[in-house]
Amino acid sequence: MFKKILIANRGEIACRVIKSARKMGIKTVAVYSDADRNALHVKMADEAVHIGPPPAAQSYIMIDKIMDAVRKTGAEAVHPGYGFLSERMDFAAALEKEGVVFIGPPSPAIEAMGDKITSKKIAMEAGVSTVPGYMGLIGDAEEAVKIAGQIGYPVMIKASAGGGGKGMRIAWNADEAREGFQSSKNEAAASFGDDRIFIEKFVTQPRHIEIQVLADKHGNCVYLHERECSIQRRNQKVIEEAPSPFLDEATRKAMGEQACALAKAVGYTSAGTVEFIVDGSRNFYFLEMNTRLQVEHPVTELITGVDLVEQMIRVANGEPLPFKQSDLKINGWAMESRLYAEDPYRNFLPSIGRLTRYRPPAEAATATGVVRNDTGVYEGGEISMYYDPMIAKLCTWGPTRADAIEGMRVALDSFEVEGIGHNLPFCSAVMDHPRFTSGNITTAFIAEEYPDGFAGAVLGEPMLRRIAASTAAMNRVAEIRRTRITGTLGNHERHVGEDWVVTLQGQDFPVKIAADREGSTVTFADGTNCRVASDWRPGQPLARLDVDGTAVVLKVAKIPGGFRVRTRGADLKVHVRTPRQAELARLMPEKMPPDTSKYLLCPMPGLIVKISVEEGQEVQEGQALATVEAMKMENILKAERKGVVKKITAKAGASLKVDEVIMEFE
Repeated sequence: MFKKILIANRGEIACRVIKSARKMGIKTVAVYSDADRNALHVKMADEAVHIGPPPAAQSYIMIDKIMDAVRKTGAEAVHPGYGFLSERMDFAAALEKEGVVFIGPPSPAIEAMGDKITSKKIAMEAGVSTVPGYMGLIGDAEEAVKIAGQIGYPVMIKASAGGGGKGMRIAWNADEAREGFQSSKNEAAASFGDDRIFIEKFVTQPRHIEIQVLADKHGNCVYLHERECSIQRRNQKVIEEAPSPFLDEATRKAMGEQACALAKAVGYTSAGTVEFIVDGSRNFYFLEMNTRLQVEHPVTELITGVDLVEQMIRVANGEPLPFKQSDLKINGWAMESRLYAEDPYRNFLPSIGRLTRYRPPAEAATATGVVRNDTGVYEGGEISMYYDPMIAKLCTWGPTRADAIEGMRVALDSFEVEGIGHNLPFCSAVMDHPRFTSGNITTAFIAEEYPDGFAGAVLGEPMLRRIAASTAAMNRVAEIRRTRITGTLGNHERHVGEDWVVTLQGQDFPVKIAADREGSTVTFADGTNCRVASDWRPGQPLARLDVDGTAVVLKVAKIPGGFRVRTRGADLKVHVRTPRQAELARLMPEKMPPDTSKYLLCPMPGLIVKISVEEGQEVQEGQALATVEAMKMENILKAERKGVVKKITAKAGASLKVDEVIMEFE
């Protein structure tokens, strides 16, 4: 077995590889840029080598710098993680030439399957079902429009060397095809150094389902069942689960066997993923093969009990697979929520800054439930603008899908993240969404269920009553504490009342509280009551309560006259008042937000790539105004309505903060 391996990656995947290597008694080497000097993967590794400035193009994807680090440290093998150099044939070839083992597939397999155009042709030859499309190289935007028209809209425009949702656009008409082609080309060139583009039919009512394969150097190849990855935004996954709630045994077997046939056709070894698009009738079409470990691999590990990173290392060392296809059963159900540094209230645009608070739920494994958090950050760490916005993968396992979902609800509510915009509220809202819980999902789920963007979850009556009872009990604890503060008015004993009015989500809940040593009984106006028990104390940011036997977890902050409560995807102002205070509060006017309709504001911290208009120019609804780049994604800002540009305050090349003014309209 190898004594030392180098991990040519960063973030949570580098940490994940280090954990398996440590378990196997293998020493690890981390590489890092200036921006990652204090990163978690650097702290966890046995050795660390500096490889350059923050931009990935000058550090993590510089093959020469990684090779220098290999030589310096004497690493016998390199694990590429995912992204960066993981699917670069020339990197695998450089290692082979140096006599260093690449913990991944052979370079010819990477070349064959890493290119989407070539891989589709090979898949067709191997008898794998494929999506109609144009596999030739496309010269310019007008040719792209012509080809898209021949295939028939909608079409998917993709970068040949792409991955992770980069360089991908869906076009529903000629204008979108023209614009999408150019944006995909630019993103592909920036992210992968390869601007080749191809176009294929976009399958309607699609599900994104992928098969995990594992092959050794002795001719053995198995599939470790499937993952459902349909909850996506900007063609990038947010929620994954294993197995899929949609597949039957026959379809699962057919997809798995085709995936293995494709792997064998290219002499594939190591872990890899064959992605399929599946329509409503369970017809499946080959999408692409990722010749690397996937972000969502933990859900497969949780339902099979196989450590995929360990198996990758053992395969690279020449060992045969320790199991056959018949050994790989599906045990229970697993969920994964990707924690992204992006603001769901701003159309999932990237957010950067310092993690002033980062407290994941405690990892645990029992016969009835598992909580796992793969992360690459820590409290006080910086979220950089230079890399992918994913900072953690929260996973839960349960005997059934409902158990895994409930475990995820509690885990998400327990996850404390402050200092940046993040998508935890959105993930929580999805877990409670009736369409998701039913399993009736497609890749269009977010677009269909949140057409106007995410504005927070609206909670149902049962949950509102539980929160009302909880906050009333918490307020009583806070009030009792306030009565015991020394130095207040003398000769006066303050009595904490039993009658309160809890106001949240536009509703009033008059309640009466009766407390004892074990907790509080909260009685509502209709005579129903809730029993609340908790060890929460004022000042604690997380409240864990038992409400009539149901676990309720609330993120709590103090506001005048109540609490800010975040739970189940909702962000609520909860006021707990005396009946007289509540009566007077109803008379208060509501403060309206300021009018910013005359301004184009920067929706995220980022770089102004292009200003597309001039002062005095008349613009039409939908016209491109400016292009902003952040975290490797290019975002085109468009006019919401017709108007005239009065003043442009930002120039191309400028770095702007959130809500900085780019231009003003008359």
